[in-house]
Amino acid sequence: MTKGTIIVSGGTFGLGREITLCLAAKGYPVVAFGLEAPQISSIAQNAIPSLAEDAQASGLDVTVLEADVTVEADVARVVDTALARCGRIHGIVNNAAIGPLGTVLDTPPEVWDRIMAVNLRGPYLLARATLPHFAAHGGGSIVNVGSGAGWGKPNMAGYGTSKGGLIALSASLALDHFYDRVRVNTVIPGGGGIVAGMSLGRVGGDAAKLGPGAVGTVAGRVANGTDLGNAIAWLMSPEAEALSGTIIDVGCFAHQGSSTPFKRAQQ
Repeated sequence: MTKGTIIVSGGTFGLGREITLCLAAKGYPVVAFGLEAPQISSIAQNAIPSLAEDAQASGLDVTVLEADVTVEADVARVVDTALARCGRIHGIVNNAAIGPLGTVLDTPPEVWDRIMAVNLRGPYLLARATLPHFAAHGGGSIVNVGSGAGWGKPNMAGYGTSKGGLIALSASLALDHFYDRVRVNTVIPGGGGIVAGMSLGRVGGDAAKLGPGAVGTVAGRVANGTDLGNAIAWLMSPEAEALSGTIIDVGCFAHQGSSTPFKRAQQ
């Protein structure tokens, strides 16, 4: 049986790009979309041509679109494209996000509104557009990409608020659509030092500023998009068909309220 399409928002650059390629490598047709113009606090831009070329060179089934997750008509176009691809949508990955730093006092209202639009309205619109399809076809899978900032972090008032809201939205979706066999789960990239468009945007594009002092993962390195992609692929798979409403930290358990492990002194 042909696998249904997976839609990945923010799937053209950084972690999202790696998630897209990981899912496609596991045999899913993927529709990835994002914006080509740089967004607030991110260096992501002009990513569609290279992703399309790399996917084609690797023989992967990836359709790449430019679309704004905050615009209902754009989301509808993405969903129509996914349905046209193989007639069925298997799941969606709500990965698109922006993360400007700042407290409430130094976050202008227009920036606050844009954070909420991308990080909360976007997942709402994509879920709203696909839930009727899932219900009509016996179920589906939604994976939301959260953040440890959803439990509150300094200098991340807007971003943290949006990611806390996403955790609540995930739980609400899981409860409301339980009997439609729509499973809804959240993955959280953790451990710090992660190289992504958003994190690079916060340090002026200098990747060298992301690593020092980062806890990283038990693998002895920071988490990456393939780590996320592997966790998401499992949540999308039949092996996880009984899981909904879960939160999986990919990289470091510290974001769930546990203590952060001390870094060992270099020998």
